[in-house]
Amino acid sequence: MELIECLSNVDDELAEIFLCDEVPTIDQLKAAIRRSVVARTFTPVLTGTALKNKGVQPVLNAVTDYLPNPTEVDNFAWDTSKIKDDEEKGERIKMDPERSDRFPSIALAFKLEQTRFGQLTYLRIYQGKFSKGDSIINNRTGRKTKASRLIQMHADKMEDIDEAYAGDICAIYGIDCATGDTFVTKPKVKINMESIYVPDPVVSMSMKYEGKDFSGQMSKALNRFSKEDPTFRISYDEESKETIVSGMGELHLEIYAQRMFNEYGLKVELGKPKVAFRETITIRTEFDYTHKRQSGGHGQYGRLIGYVEPLPADQNTINIFEDRTIGTNVPRSYMKSIKAGFLDESMAEGNLAGYPIRGVRVVVNDGASHLVDSSEYSFRLAAHGCFQQVLDQAPVDILEPVMKVEVSAPDEFLSNIIALAGQRKAEMQEQDSNGDYATVVFEVPLNNMFGFAAALRSNTEGKGEYTMEFARYEAASDETSEQLQTEYEEAKKEEKDGQKSKKKRGK
Repeated sequence: MELIECLSNVDDELAEIFLCDEVPTIDQLKAAIRRSVVARTFTPVLTGTALKNKGVQPVLNAVTDYLPNPTEVDNFAWDTSKIKDDEEKGERIKMDPERSDRFPSIALAFKLEQTRFGQLTYLRIYQGKFSKGDSIINNRTGRKTKASRLIQMHADKMEDIDEAYAGDICAIYGIDCATGDTFVTKPKVKINMESIYVPDPVVSMSMKYEGKDFSGQMSKALNRFSKEDPTFRISYDEESKETIVSGMGELHLEIYAQRMFNEYGLKVELGKPKVAFRETITIRTEFDYTHKRQSGGHGQYGRLIGYVEPLPADQNTINIFEDRTIGTNVPRSYMKSIKAGFLDESMAEGNLAGYPIRGVRVVVNDGASHLVDSSEYSFRLAAHGCFQQVLDQAPVDILEPVMKVEVSAPDEFLSNIIALAGQRKAEMQEQDSNGDYATVVFEVPLNNMFGFAAALRSNTEGKGEYTMEFARYEAASDETSEQLQTEYEEAKKEEKDGQKSKKKRGK
């Protein structure tokens, strides 16, 4: 009865049956669940354990009964052959789910798996047909590969097939690609599927190999992991000469370090974590900046007028650029350079603590140009000058990532868990106990979470476990903000002193 009441709140047909004091049939109940699931207003939850093969069949039945088939979902892609001046991705087009070869063949690589036979790439076909022996093209790299074998996976068993149509999932060996790449069968088809949402990394750590990697195994492992997992990223710090790995948490990076040892025999050491702080402005600020330089021959000239304003809290991880100019004071051909000058260059490093600027909207509504002296480079420098003008006037906040943490442990350790959360200035969200096990959910700044795994183990006799996921960015505490600013000033001072000593040695 509780299920019927809950469903009646989100499905009108079942609500009508319920209000008439009628008892719905099993078929009516299943149809209501399916309609609600497809409309994303109801989420069925099933329990079981794959290890003991309990509850597996009900899950498979629920997938068949309640989830939409490929023809009931609208999928979109970007046609990059129709890119206009003011667009970056091209024209958004809808995929046709018809199971035939009437439409161009398009598939997305959504998972990579390393096997003893090489890389196995899982493809979800969104349109058209792929056949064994087809030459398939990676639209990101332009590389063409022959699909000598098409495979349909059944758990850990492979079945060779001759063709796969829209809605199918198949696998192919021997393709060099990354997660999220789009594949087509015709070179003229310049269509890319909408990219998978990949959140920005929130933790960075240095990674060192204790020995000498003569065979290049470390770079091979890191490249493979970054292809498999778009949230795992690698960079190289020229100053410290260290490899930097970034991911969604300390545990995320520790797992990859363990995999490098298990799969490649490489014992690596992770350095101190670095949190991905951000900076943002807090009030709308106008700008009016003219970049003008004359040095014989063609000069440089560009003037931009507009404003920068903070975005809502739920958009503080992105930046938006808007062109609201009217007329030809600022030629539209320069807009790409202006946008790059604002979003790519000016916001790469803030003035407060050196972190990237996020959560702002830049609006250009007027300006001026010169027939001879204006150029893309001039307006790019003008954009940089505009944003520096804004940073000099507007108050700036430091943003820090806040994580949602769920801790489970025997009920006797509940007070210890709450004390641990309090020490890390966490904000309690939920607390539940069923007599044997307690679950506590809280939100806490990521900067306060380092070392939590060891503390949890020691406070729960090794019986506690936790999961952590990114929740949002919010303004950092005054204490954290002051500490980051002090560290930034000290780092800048050390850098200046180092440059002076280099100059002295050069003389």
